[in-house]
Amino acid sequence: MRQPLTALTILVALALPALAEEPMTAAQFESYATGKTLFYAMRGQTYGAEQYLPGRQVIWTFLDGECAEGMWYEAGGQICFSYDHDPGDPQCWSFYRAPTGLMARFENDPEQTELIEVNQSPDPLICTGPEVGV
Repeated sequence: MRQPLTALTILVALALPALAEEPMTAAQFESYATGKTLFYAMRGQTYGAEQYLPGRQVIWTFLDGECAEGMWYEAGGQICFSYDHDPGDPQCWSFYRAPTGLMARFENDPEQTELIEVNQSPDPLICTGPEVGV
């Protein structure tokens, strides 16, 4: 007698093809992201946004009004970010295409952070910075 499929079984089966996909190449990532501001969530909670500028320049914010400028580059098949405030500590990610946009896995600690693109805009970030009006 066949056992009915449970919801968990179905979800795992649907997730397996996504897990097996190859990460995006630098060229694929650049083509997808350049000229956009992408908004990310982690575990269903707003995480932050990054504006991807020409020349692989970026601006990141945790959506608190403060922004960090930097750049991205490819290293060992990963997309690594270096920010002006901490240039010696690159943050490397693997990006995957998902049905709703991008999924990003933080390779410095892959068990810790997995971001999902939840929105995108052609508009630049609004960065007010620290101590505005002081």
